[in-house]
Amino acid sequence: MRKTALLVFTFLSFGVLAQTSKEYTQKGRELIGKHDYMEAILNLNKAIELDAKNSSAFFLRATLKEKFEDLHGAMKDYNTAIEANPKSADAFFARGNVKMRLQDYYGAIEDFSAAIAVNENFVEAYFSRGKAKQLLMAYEDAINDVTKIIQINPKSVDAYYMRGILRIDFGDMKNGCLDLSKAGELGDLRAYEVIKEKCNTKVTGND
Repeated sequence: MRKTALLVFTFLSFGVLAQTSKEYTQKGRELIGKHDYMEAILNLNKAIELDAKNSSAFFLRATLKEKFEDLHGAMKDYNTAIEANPKSADAFFARGNVKMRLQDYYGAIEDFSAAIAVNENFVEAYFSRGKAKQLLMAYEDAINDVTKIIQINPKSVDAYYMRGILRIDFGDMKNGCLDLSKAGELGDLRAYEVIKEKCNTKVTGND
């Protein structure tokens, strides 16, 4: 009887601790929303102390570290968040963005690809992966990523603008200028500035 009571107490205690960790995480999330970042970090620290596998707490704390330019600290927390929840597309995407800022473009592409593997319609991940490929001058691969965005959202003005720039850089002036024209049609006035600079010349070889 005493052993049974002890087991019940242990089970209930564990449940209370787990719930408390979730409560601290939720409090941290609310404080972030109120821009009270220091108190948010303290609450997330407590959540992590109570549950070392609380992926959400590590993820939120990583976002705050990134905000304060602690990129390596953010990377460490994103790593732990992913270890605790390998299906977190948001964590892979966020870590990829940190790698972009650290100029680890190949590592960023791996993370954006992992995010897309979890969520095949993750538009922001395609966009960022395309940007990383652009920086590596892998223009054709970058164009493919941006084309995927347009397939998902045919009215994505940013995608048409970026694909236009990529196609021009790749040497496909005609289609690049048409993409910029579409971006302008959708409301991006920057596109017309690029058109004025790059597109109002005779185009050959693509007719």
